[in-house]
Amino acid sequence: MVDKGSDTVLKGISGSPGICIGQAYLVDREGVDVVEKYTVLPESIREEVNRFKTAVKKSEDELIEVIEELPEELHHHLTILESHLALFKDKMLYERAINAIREEAINAEWALKKVAARAKAMFQDIADPYLQGRVDDIVQVSDRIMMNLVGADAVNIGNIDKRVVLVAKDLTPADTSRIQLERVKGFVTDRGGKTSHTSIIARTLELPSVMGLGNVSALIKNDDIIIVDGNDGLVIIDPSDETLLEYEEKKQRYETRRANIKRRSKIPATTVDGVTIKLMGNIELAEEIVSVMDYGGEGIGLFRTEFQYLSRSHFPTEEELYEQYREVAELIFPEPVVIRTLDINGDKALAYARENDEENPALGLRAIRFCLQRPDVFMTQLRGILRAAAFGNVRVMFPMISGVEEVLEAKKMLKEAAAQLEAEGIPYSENFEIGIMIEVPSAVVMAERLADEVDFFSIGTNDLTQYTLAIDRGNRKVAHLYNSLHPAVLRLIKQVVEVGKKHDVKVCICGEMASEPANMPVLLGLELDELSMTPQSLPVVKEMIRGLSFSESRKFADRVLDETTVGGVATMMDAFVYPEENENGTASA
Repeated sequence: MVDKGSDTVLKGISGSPGICIGQAYLVDREGVDVVEKYTVLPESIREEVNRFKTAVKKSEDELIEVIEELPEELHHHLTILESHLALFKDKMLYERAINAIREEAINAEWALKKVAARAKAMFQDIADPYLQGRVDDIVQVSDRIMMNLVGADAVNIGNIDKRVVLVAKDLTPADTSRIQLERVKGFVTDRGGKTSHTSIIARTLELPSVMGLGNVSALIKNDDIIIVDGNDGLVIIDPSDETLLEYEEKKQRYETRRANIKRRSKIPATTVDGVTIKLMGNIELAEEIVSVMDYGGEGIGLFRTEFQYLSRSHFPTEEELYEQYREVAELIFPEPVVIRTLDINGDKALAYARENDEENPALGLRAIRFCLQRPDVFMTQLRGILRAAAFGNVRVMFPMISGVEEVLEAKKMLKEAAAQLEAEGIPYSENFEIGIMIEVPSAVVMAERLADEVDFFSIGTNDLTQYTLAIDRGNRKVAHLYNSLHPAVLRLIKQVVEVGKKHDVKVCICGEMASEPANMPVLLGLELDELSMTPQSLPVVKEMIRGLSFSESRKFADRVLDETTVGGVATMMDAFVYPEENENGTASA
């Protein structure tokens, strides 16, 4: 926390970009966090279990009502709410809470609190933000049950009758879906993060939000004037007149620029000298397709399928996977969708498959290694993909490939899956491209041979950087050394592109590196065929590319590849992107 005169500035996580200024409205969940433990008499245990079941049933009914009243513009987020509905009967919460009541003779509130805390603790040391978002789901569902146990009034944000900024310990996707845009300017929360489902809905609604602030709900009072800066993840309480004026101007500039960029978002990413690069979106849920299309994406460059596995207490069925994949393929058609096969373990462990606990999971049985060792799980997914391919432009991609053997084995299983479907008379298609993720340095070394087996490469810069530099992104002691602009990483990317051109294999980047507009000069100059990124990044990346020259970017990339330090690369990038500021000596290196 930083004090600036009469301003109190809090730093959190940007949930959704934008700036808003207004009066605070506290969303109260009194009684949810503070519960007491007491012993239940043996003759009352059955009654206590029934009290818990009643609270769960009431919570389910409340959520079903929200789903039934879901506004048309949020129908594509139905799966998010349905995933919360499934969690009410999840073994991790429901059965364990009932068992705790029976076995420990404790009250339902304490049993629920204990079980939810245990579930949260299972993932607290995992750095992956995606998985942390799933922890938020568990906490939010347990909070809703707790409110009904303690008799707290349900929060109905839809009943707010004035223009406000919401302040809460947490907002569930159900809460957020009831927001009336003419009444709510934005929101801030103690909990949550960029990959939470609440954040996804906030971005759809284009509501400025800052999350993960810790104790903001205790610091802000009703009717306090606050500023929410969703661009930089800042909240300013009781701003001075000078700060208010500054942010009013920032807000106006941001909204004008956003409107101009969004207006041009459907225009192709064509450079000033006429070279067009295909830009696509990364998604985790079918609901995010709308954002990809709204922001001008030309397909799905990475459909992460882990949510289908992480959001439940058991492996999904073939039918469940098929329905999800088919929906995505149909919605985005005729543009392509790249379905990445299961990439779990490492930092995305399944609670119901804990037999794979490892001391060093990042170097262990993850992604394609796990799938090849569990052919039953892999075959279910491959069958679902093959069936969905009959309804759209599907590409399949295998993650974490380290050598040719893994590709051959995966392709063999794909053929086996097709043979099974053929024998069973189930419609499917094998008419799709096969690709691999380039995330391991050995895959770069073997790229010449791997190119003989696949149609495209997709470079996962997050893992490629981590494995190349031997840096754990979740380790705060070395995280500052993690940089995708490291000369070694750039040279590996260049090597893969050269192999791709030689063998007529498309090369895409789908890591976070592609979401940063300032990286476009070097990525464009490296001559990648496609870029895939978070949907919200598409308009600004397109805008950047449309202002660049392909020929000049190629020359620039050649100069960058001669640089030997990260600092040197950063200085060159800064000078290229902001030449006027550097001439005046105002841009930072």
